[in-house]
Amino acid sequence: MKYCMQCGSEYQDGVKECADCPGVELVDAETLRQPHTPLSSESATRKFVRATTAEDPFTAEDYVRVLEAEHIPVFVRPRRDGVVDALTTGSLEPWWEIMVGEEHAQRAIQLLAQEKSRLDSTADEAARAAEEEELETEATAPPPGSL
Repeated sequence: MKYCMQCGSEYQDGVKECADCPGVELVDAETLRQPHTPLSSESATRKFVRATTAEDPFTAEDYVRVLEAEHIPVFVRPRRDGVVDALTTGSLEPWWEIMVGEEHAQRAIQLLAQEKSRLDSTADEAARAAEEEELETEATAPPPGSL
């Protein structure tokens, strides 16, 4: 069997050139393996590792959006199913794991830490605004029993 050096397609021994990659000569399997190029019949595997976790689906979606914008392969893996209450079940696992390709782990962890800081500051600002609004409402409300 002969193989294309560019795409790894497999051909019969009599074929000289790849049909999909014009101008690329075919080589035997041993030559193809020398530069560590996987053959088309060999499955390429990618190891995914946990970059972070998320406690709600909106945060998980936000993390995926950030990673996809940087072209980092990502998938979300749910860690728990059904109704779970940490007080009654004792399950302390996060709800979602954000998994990325091992070769992108460090960059993904940096990006997700920045995004987490941004989300935390946004949440803090929202909490302060809600407190201020509540204080304002209490200050302008008529005293009880005056109606």
